[in-house]
Amino acid sequence: MSTSSRPKHGSYLMPALEHATVSDAMHPGILSCEPDAPLSEAARMMATNHVHSLAVIGVSRQEPEMGVWGIISDLDLLRAGISGGGEPTARVLAAEPLVTVQPAMPLREAAELMLAQQTSHVVVVEPATERPVGILSTLDIAGVLAWGEA
Repeated sequence: MSTSSRPKHGSYLMPALEHATVSDAMHPGILSCEPDAPLSEAARMMATNHVHSLAVIGVSRQEPEMGVWGIISDLDLLRAGISGGGEPTARVLAAEPLVTVQPAMPLREAAELMLAQQTSHVVVVEPATERPVGILSTLDIAGVLAWGEA
């Protein structure tokens, strides 16, 4: 896109990073698989739904226990797929510990947490129940940087 055709202002629906919360940028809902799902099944789910991560559901090993156990990213699948080590399950691929954020958290704070934890996806949970309500990715934050208005 040339500079002259680039919009001068972002979408009126998107606040600037300084004013945005996780709920402004996250994808509501969560796509998940069982811990025993093989790599090929997880890859098929990601490809079919055009997503870059899956939540692995089941009881977590962290305190307090959560319904989401870990996240599998597209890079996790790629790493396992080219390693030639057979077909691992979602349980083996899932990144732990699970990194979570809350919908009302400032987006800048969530981005800093993602950088500190070196993760591109976090699970958004309701504070009272710890129930997963969505996913926040680095691409979601890029959208705020691109289209957010002051």
